[in-house]
Amino acid sequence: MKEFLTGNEAIARGAYEAGVTFVSAYPGTPSTEILENIAPYKEHVYAEWAPNEKVALEAAIGASIAGARALAAMKHVGVNVAADPLFTYAYTGVNGGLILVSADDPGMHSSQNEQDNRYYAKFSKVAMIEPSDSQEAKDFVKIALEISEKYDTPVLFRVTTRICHSKTLVELGEREEVGIKPYKKDISKYVATPANGRVLHVKVEERLKQLEKFSNETELNKIEWNDKKIGIVTSGIAYQYAKEVFGDTASYLKLGFTHPLPMKKIEEFANEVEVLYVIEELEPYIEEQMKAAGIKCIGKELIPRIGELNPDIIAKAILKEERQTIQYDEAKIVGRPPTLCAGCPHRGFFYMLAKKKNIMITGDIGCYTLGSAEPLSAMDTCICMGASVSAGHGAQKAFEFNGIDKKVVGVIGDSTFFHSGVTGLMDIVYNKGNAVTVILDNRITGMTGHQENPGTGYTLQGDKTHAINIPLLCEAVGIKKENIYIINPLDLDACKKTIDEALDKTEPVVIITEWPCVLKKPSPEDIEKFGNKRTICKVDEEKCKACRICTKTGCPAISFDEKASINEDMCVGCDVCLQACPFDAIEKVGE
Repeated sequence: MKEFLTGNEAIARGAYEAGVTFVSAYPGTPSTEILENIAPYKEHVYAEWAPNEKVALEAAIGASIAGARALAAMKHVGVNVAADPLFTYAYTGVNGGLILVSADDPGMHSSQNEQDNRYYAKFSKVAMIEPSDSQEAKDFVKIALEISEKYDTPVLFRVTTRICHSKTLVELGEREEVGIKPYKKDISKYVATPANGRVLHVKVEERLKQLEKFSNETELNKIEWNDKKIGIVTSGIAYQYAKEVFGDTASYLKLGFTHPLPMKKIEEFANEVEVLYVIEELEPYIEEQMKAAGIKCIGKELIPRIGELNPDIIAKAILKEERQTIQYDEAKIVGRPPTLCAGCPHRGFFYMLAKKKNIMITGDIGCYTLGSAEPLSAMDTCICMGASVSAGHGAQKAFEFNGIDKKVVGVIGDSTFFHSGVTGLMDIVYNKGNAVTVILDNRITGMTGHQENPGTGYTLQGDKTHAINIPLLCEAVGIKKENIYIINPLDLDACKKTIDEALDKTEPVVIITEWPCVLKKPSPEDIEKFGNKRTICKVDEEKCKACRICTKTGCPAISFDEKASINEDMCVGCDVCLQACPFDAIEKVGE
């Protein structure tokens, strides 16, 4: 039976069919749907959201050592977080097969950088596989697990946004129950002391030689002979783009197993073609190694190393062909920059925070990063997950040490606080900092599509569980109870009063804003605590003085044409505009 699946759905199906029994991940676009599609196989696969990517991989490693086939999934920047256990597990090797799915994001559709994680396979000395469509995404999972167990190595399963989110037909198979391999205590293998590590490093280098031999022999790296005037070495989605441009007018060496590279096969292919191109997205990972081996080829001289590739870019770069695209009148296109949703619980707090002078606001990764956008402009930095708290602490210390009178406010979401913000808060307490930390608790992991987290009270597979209490966690870390404020971020007076008090403190302060994401399906606990009544706000045109202050909240439901107006279909009655209006020209209806 065939189904039309995205790459993420196919990876999930592949894990199910390959007998995987343990899966862990932290949500992050473009990888998130892998876990969401594994979760329904509850009878066969245990799946969980981890607080961060390092924990996800460590949990999968534990399952692998125990003898289970295991998978950890994350977006490319998540592998930075998980790099510590990855590098050591590369040394120890596996028991049950282990796959680390790295979902890279060329073009930065939803990421802060577009790093090429193929280098992680080379750097950590693990095997790597790259599928080119959904069928391969499913089939390669099973092959990767077999390679993992045969060669005693974790396998980096590298996909990109276009593989993760595009769909192709996939032939489904049956689940293979492989069971769990016997666990055997082996200190020399699994206890990575320096003495054991030195021995294991020798084994890793020997393994890489075996893997390169496999790479030269496997059908995962296959040659498609056509016209030999042009030869193309490629992998992943770039293979599909190259085929669309050149069709049967070129020969291809399609690489599915890309670490170690099959240098002998590449050299044989190169010797048969007149001109050799390397077509790959982002960095010259393949090209560099070919040129280092003395194989003449053309790559990044023509193919850009910035952004996502497509057939038009390749055709223009190599064939000098300008492909026709749909023409339109750019003057009629209205710019629609990303913004916080109408009714977003973060808006009220950011609206009031932005009014404060002489402060630096260190932000974090999440939908609340949009607080940096105009007209709120309530954020100065955004570096990586968890950095708002720790970078805020560093900035505050630097200001104080150099005699600069400026306060720092770090803002972070609830899921991100669990991910890696709590360690920054420990740093503030331990090192006697006094930066203000704001935890924007919207009761869900918002930006990636409403995944559960340790604070929501529910697991990935829908079971009720203990919800971590954020105020108590902050208190346990060392924040004094009187310095922990819990407020409704839609109450502007409460926001102002709390921010003023917090900025006056000389000790560590935490402000926790509690209100559910406006798009979240409320849980019974949400309804009990926050209610679930539908209201909207309307503008009284007689009272409206056209001052435009309501538009400074940045709410997309508000528009202005001589007088302000509110889109009733978008408004959820959060009241922020009503409170901001100095002329009482906005009223609430539906109560």
